[in-house]
Amino acid sequence: MTTEQPEAGPTEWGSRAEVGVGPWEGPWPDDPRYDPELLAEGDRRNVVDAYRYWRREAIVSDVDTRRHPFHVAIENFQHDHNIGTVVRTANAFAAAEVHIVGRRRWNRRGAMVTDRYQHLRHHEDVAGLLTFAESAGLALVAVDNTPGSEPVETAELPRECVLLFGQEGPGLSEAAQSVAVKVVSIAQFGTTRSINAGVAAGIVMHAWVRQHADLSKAW
Repeated sequence: MTTEQPEAGPTEWGSRAEVGVGPWEGPWPDDPRYDPELLAEGDRRNVVDAYRYWRREAIVSDVDTRRHPFHVAIENFQHDHNIGTVVRTANAFAAAEVHIVGRRRWNRRGAMVTDRYQHLRHHEDVAGLLTFAESAGLALVAVDNTPGSEPVETAELPRECVLLFGQEGPGLSEAAQSVAVKVVSIAQFGTTRSINAGVAAGIVMHAWVRQHADLSKAW
């Protein structure tokens, strides 16, 4: 799960850009979700307007009431630099949890601070992820453009599942493909053999959203 970290950090607009809102104007709200320091100094964080001035713990608690029942997992045996992007996208789609399989350390820069609001879990190997998925009643869906894979554009994704992505370059390990109940691929029409792992994760998460999400609850 996420752990407390310093709030300072980059946003997609740059660390020096003036974004967000300034100090609260008028009487302060009598609501424990609001952070006195943010009310006094302004809120420059990368959060939607509905969460302006809220404490981080209050934001996570509120999102927890609306998270979707899909999880995202990515293998990290070679320090994949796309993990931050995967975490940020999972946060945007309110994934239940992001699972890092392999090396525990990863570059958080691409997450743009969203890892502070997204539940994270580490597994030493694919077997550990599979144990978790089975205990939670989640179907493991692998994403790779291997022979015999099903196009995600027409595939029916399980509502309660783990979407498992491989690393940039080598793709999914054989161990990951062997435990998946389904392997889906993304239709491509150009010359490249594969697309960026962070981009692929966004495409497949959005495919899940189109099939299962209640769009009336989107921001």
